[in-house]
Amino acid sequence: MLKMEQVRKEYGSFTLNCSLQVRPGQVTGLIGQNGAGKTTAFKAALGLISIDGGSIRILGKDIRNCTSREKQKLGIVLSDSGFNGQLSIRDYVPVLGQLYDKFDRAFFLQQVERFELPQNQKIKEFSTGMKAKLKLLSALCHGSKLLILDEPTAGLDVVARDELLELLREYMEMDDEHAILISSHISNDLEHLCDDLYMIHEGTVILHEETDVLLSDYAVIKASAEQYEQLDKSCILRCCRENYGYKCLTKQKQYFMENYPGLVLEKGTIDEVIMMMIRGAAL
Repeated sequence: MLKMEQVRKEYGSFTLNCSLQVRPGQVTGLIGQNGAGKTTAFKAALGLISIDGGSIRILGKDIRNCTSREKQKLGIVLSDSGFNGQLSIRDYVPVLGQLYDKFDRAFFLQQVERFELPQNQKIKEFSTGMKAKLKLLSALCHGSKLLILDEPTAGLDVVARDELLELLREYMEMDDEHAILISSHISNDLEHLCDDLYMIHEGTVILHEETDVLLSDYAVIKASAEQYEQLDKSCILRCCRENYGYKCLTKQKQYFMENYPGLVLEKGTIDEVIMMMIRGAAL
């Protein structure tokens, strides 16, 4: 669905150097701190910015050769995109009909009603959650095969986030050929939605892992200085010095459970893995 190979983009002191792949039937997450390069990667994938190297294939074609008709198979939500605030949803419906050959008016209006979005109110008067729902519905309403979603749940309360995530789950259940690339600062969203995760830091992908593997096999070790000296360092990915001793990230939780029975091991959540991969030192 999407393949980026050694894509490079330079902005002054910042350089994006990114490789990732989104496969049919899967939800792929891109995680990282603010300024890590997530939005730049998304814009490169969509051909919205020129790249300085590498290659991008989307829906089986080089992005440079994709026609506007082929790009209609994409559903896009960018963090810095928006609507004409003077329009209402009722005004917006014919616009969508002109933009997309396969605009499903009935589905769109059904979902507008489902999420209780006012059709006659100006969009500039919508809440953050209402605008986020409208963005996502606009990406879903025209038979899109690949969704590219940059922080679609940013600024939403728990209920609104759950509603949007449920809509994405429904989208994936419709067709085995659907796929999603999504970024989010809210790790809980990604843990329950994504099949695999790419972590980007300072423009470079530093980790790619299946979500189930990350949650089951990764762990944070808390060890005293004495315990740390006895650890098998070949199974440690990152390490930080702490007041009590050392904090280490491993992908071999079971190995340490079996061979170091007195060791403190904590579940490797997405937030913990991000923190350790960024702040910890490689051995």
